[in-house]
Amino acid sequence: MDSATIIMIVLAVALMVFTYQRDGGDVLLAGLERGGRTLWGILPLLLAAFVVAGLAESLIPKELIASWLGGDSGWKGIFIASGIGAITPGGPFVSYPLVAVLYKSGAGIGPLVAFVTAWSLWALSRLPLEIAFVGTRLTLIRLASTLIFPPLAGWIAMTFFGHSG
Repeated sequence: MDSATIIMIVLAVALMVFTYQRDGGDVLLAGLERGGRTLWGILPLLLAAFVVAGLAESLIPKELIASWLGGDSGWKGIFIASGIGAITPGGPFVSYPLVAVLYKSGAGIGPLVAFVTAWSLWALSRLPLEIAFVGTRLTLIRLASTLIFPPLAGWIAMTFFGHSG
């Protein structure tokens, strides 16, 4: 078990104890029910994301990942990963399993950081919603203002934290 899992378990148990002591069993059960409903709602997405990640790991040759996104891929890998990050749909339950697969398959730290940064800042799948809420002008200004960050973040990661994935 990794440290993040241990921290989340300790936090969950501490919150359950706190809730029970402060508000009693009914509030604790209501909170656990809400958490269960949330899990049930995202379970299909989680299952699909892990199936896609597992199949991608099996189907995409590690040599291809290493040549396109490996530690020695340089700017090419950073730009490819930025593009993939921009077009990756969905939330963290989709993108982070994909990042894990790329990491295990030999992607370098620079391309991985560029991927996650592009997914966070450029997400093309969110553009229609953003335009609907804030308008085309503000959306384009935001995109123009963040254009350099995924490649820059990838370069910083590659330069200061090594070429290996």
